[in-house]
Amino acid sequence: MPATPAWPPSSLPRLYVEQPLAQDALLMLDGQQANYLGAVLRLAPGAQVKLFDDRTGEWLSEIVETGKKRITLRIAAHLGEREAVPDLWLLFAPIKRGRIDWIAEKASELGIARLVPVLTRRTIVDRVNTERLRAHMIEAAEQCERTALPEMAEPLKLEQLLRDWPADRVLLFADEMGGAPLTSVAEPGPAAILIGPEGGFTDEERAAIRAVPQAKPVALGPRILRADTAAVAAVSLWMAVAGDWSRAPRSRKQTAGE
Repeated sequence: MPATPAWPPSSLPRLYVEQPLAQDALLMLDGQQANYLGAVLRLAPGAQVKLFDDRTGEWLSEIVETGKKRITLRIAAHLGEREAVPDLWLLFAPIKRGRIDWIAEKASELGIARLVPVLTRRTIVDRVNTERLRAHMIEAAEQCERTALPEMAEPLKLEQLLRDWPADRVLLFADEMGGAPLTSVAEPGPAAILIGPEGGFTDEERAAIRAVPQAKPVALGPRILRADTAAVAAVSLWMAVAGDWSRAPRSRKQTAGE
């Protein structure tokens, strides 16, 4: 007996939209998204597109009208709720363009809740284009079937971050001077991972971080890692031990009636 094909096909185009989505609502797209669907993919009325809004989950839509610069879609079916996201923040010292974009992309794929650039004394980049980083996170979420996006925070100086640190959140900071293996201290619950600049924290910064009651110095193994590698490695370790990697994959609706 032949297998029943998945509905809707996983190959459908998939886009993030800012507007809240609802059954039978009409949605108008313009700009780059309209150009992508109309000019690049050459979709016509009747074609289907998956949409998500970081609020209500994922929806199936159908193009009802196309124009030179605008496309109108009708929301046809709800495919699933917004995914649950572990309460993990990634705090990192900004690095060069390209590598910082990669951090944002992978952070979105791995499922963090919040991305925070942190300015330290040895940070080599003092300006962060948060709009560009958010665009990279959105693109990663679209391609990886995410239904939740990390919050993109504005850059903070390390001193301000530590001064206002929430009492209920563990601060795991990768200390090049050594610490407990991250896998031995990671626990479920509100947490943050702090990755320093390429030159490392200064002695004064390290002392200030350790003075935070919720701070725990951690080690990421015997090898020296670049800042972007350290960020992804640390998040992966935490997700494997205290995050949601042990849960079954989120279910997808297979038929229109489900």
